[in-house]
Amino acid sequence: MLNINDLKFDPAGLIPAAVTDAVSGKLLTLAYMNRESLRLTMSEGRTVFWSRSRGELWRKGETSGNTQRVVAIRADCDRDALEISVIKDGPACHTGADSCFNDELYASDTLSAFSADKLYDMLSDRRANPKDGSYTSYLFDRGLDKILKKIGEESTEVIIAAKSEAQSDSRAETIYELADLAYHAMVLMAQSGITPDDVRRELASRHIVDNKIKQEKMT
Repeated sequence: MLNINDLKFDPAGLIPAAVTDAVSGKLLTLAYMNRESLRLTMSEGRTVFWSRSRGELWRKGETSGNTQRVVAIRADCDRDALEISVIKDGPACHTGADSCFNDELYASDTLSAFSADKLYDMLSDRRANPKDGSYTSYLFDRGLDKILKKIGEESTEVIIAAKSEAQSDSRAETIYELADLAYHAMVLMAQSGITPDDVRRELASRHIVDNKIKQEKMT
């Protein structure tokens, strides 16, 4: 374990701190710390930064309530930068956005990564702004019962595909049907106001999931 004296602060006594979401790994913000703010962060268990513009300490969420509970603090290999892994209580950005990093400067069409968060954002936008001819908008328009019916249908399709491919080297149909099921499950999430982070937190809380045994009634 390092201590504060092992870190390399710049001539102004500061060190950059990249704040990331402990559940999703998403980059939330970049701030600066001095020795005092870092000590306070470690003792209080919540992020405390140094404001370069105001020249003073500031506790994240002190006025907004959007605090960040610290899970871990890591130094880079040169020990001149930090990663602060947090569980956030509300948006990380002062604009109300989930992250401060939203203004895209460059993106490769061929390398742009798919993510569940991007899909969820698209689904949420379709719910708020219906589009003619959109299957997603059609599902939201038909409502919860239609969405649940589709999830039931797609679950059955997954079972059929997996069973039929069980003895073969192919998994293409199972993958296809699983993708359909995942999509419809996320439509339900958007309909119900359940976010990917909600699901990630639930999964992350299941530390002994591999040791749990489902008890089935003997017949």
